[in-house]
Amino acid sequence: MRRPGLLAVLVLVLAGLFPASARSAEERRVPLLAYYYQWFEPSSWQRAKTDYPRLGHYSSDDASVLRTHVDWAKAAGIDGFVVSWKSSPVNNRRLRLLLDVARARYFKVAVIYQGLDFQRRPLATDRVAADFRLLYGRYARDPAFFRLDGKPLTVFSGTWQYSTADIAHITGPVRKGMLVLGTEKSPQGIRRLAHVTDGDAYYWSSVNPDTNDRHTTKLRAMATTAHAARGYWMAPFAPGFDARLVGGTKSVPRDGGRTLRTEYAAAMASAPDVLGLISWNEFSENSHVEPSLQHGTQSLDVLRELRGTPVAAAPSVPASPAARHDPLGYWPGLLRITGCAALLVATVAALARRRGIRMRKEEGT
Repeated sequence: MRRPGLLAVLVLVLAGLFPASARSAEERRVPLLAYYYQWFEPSSWQRAKTDYPRLGHYSSDDASVLRTHVDWAKAAGIDGFVVSWKSSPVNNRRLRLLLDVARARYFKVAVIYQGLDFQRRPLATDRVAADFRLLYGRYARDPAFFRLDGKPLTVFSGTWQYSTADIAHITGPVRKGMLVLGTEKSPQGIRRLAHVTDGDAYYWSSVNPDTNDRHTTKLRAMATTAHAARGYWMAPFAPGFDARLVGGTKSVPRDGGRTLRTEYAAAMASAPDVLGLISWNEFSENSHVEPSLQHGTQSLDVLRELRGTPVAAAPSVPASPAARHDPLGYWPGLLRITGCAALLVATVAALARRRGIRMRKEEGT
């Protein structure tokens, strides 16, 4: 029987490292983006909080915190962050920092534009239009920016407070090169904006799937409407909710991770183009999945299972604030890749030597 050549052996080795089942699962995988908030100062943690990050009372200007966030998120099967933003010196600085961190770690960033002020009133249309032009011209072309069908993805929060004409004025100058999803709350709202947006990203963090029997049905109806208009659908899901310290009136228990599983299943059942996890670090509304003092890594453990991410890939939680300032945080992954490559090269070289010895023996007989 003819032995396989070196090229065939190389193909077989690579196939063993990346089996067909894993490749096909990856091809079917719906991108998952987690809503991410960059407004934190050390003093922020003194207001309206019942839980706190394992990383301590951090600042959103701390690059080591961002690197840890990205590493944790990737290990749990999260593909990128949807960053809350509107133009200001602080927000712009922090968005640039996150893009730099994400680019270095092969992670993705999208933006949700905060179109409402603290009192939930719409910002001036001209200001929003200028911010979207800035977003497109300065940030959206960054290689780290998340794209759908080649276009950078943005979300416009608060579209229900704007007239259709105002939204057309805001989105018109940028939609040729950038996607803008609305945040409408019903199929009717999606239809209203279908010709001036590129779909919908429904931000629904407060639903209780155990008591709302129309949860799954509503998501499917909104998805159908968005797709019928040839738009994209970003389906929401959350691990739980409690905003009573910031004026809310309801809470949704996490139930040991069952709420997250149930909402994930409902989101997937709506045939999403993107999954929108609410949230990475919204601690005031207690929808966070970032490792915390109260909930630990429970949500990330559930996500890792749902996304099929190996447990071994999960970075450990630093034991102290000093642990997260490790300047070599990215080297372990690089060393693993280098080790695999070296093993592959050594295997091929050994096969070549064996073949050469065998041929010389045959020639000498």
